Amino acid sequence: MPTDSQNILETFDNQFPSRDYVIEILCPEFTSVCPKTGQPDFGELVFRYVPDKKCVELKSLKLYLQSFRNQGIFYENVTNAILDDFVAVIQPRRLELTAKFTPRGGISSRIVCEYVQQR
Repeated sequence: MPTDSQNILETFDNQFPSRDYVIEILCPEFTSVCPKTGQPDFGELVFRYVPDKKCVELKSLKLYLQSFRNQGIFYENVTNAILDDFVAVIQPRRLELTAKFTPRGGISSRIVCEYVQQR
């Protein structure tokens, strides 16, 4: 059963389902909120996926990512939640999601999570 956030994501048919090819989507303006401090977190998300039957529609992805703007969530949690929602809706063959967050207090974080479809 899709979550409310998942309902924002839209798809379109992959016109080349017999071919493996990589789609890379750069989202340089991702924002969420630190659940400890309430301060905004800024980062860049990079999606690299091999579609199966569906591809993500980019405007819906933008709106989906904006839904995290005021949400208090740790870097690791938001990255994995986005991967889980993307996989549930798009069902790619493979997906790597990299989240690079800007430094805070002299420390930056890079979270990488992956999904590989079981055949």
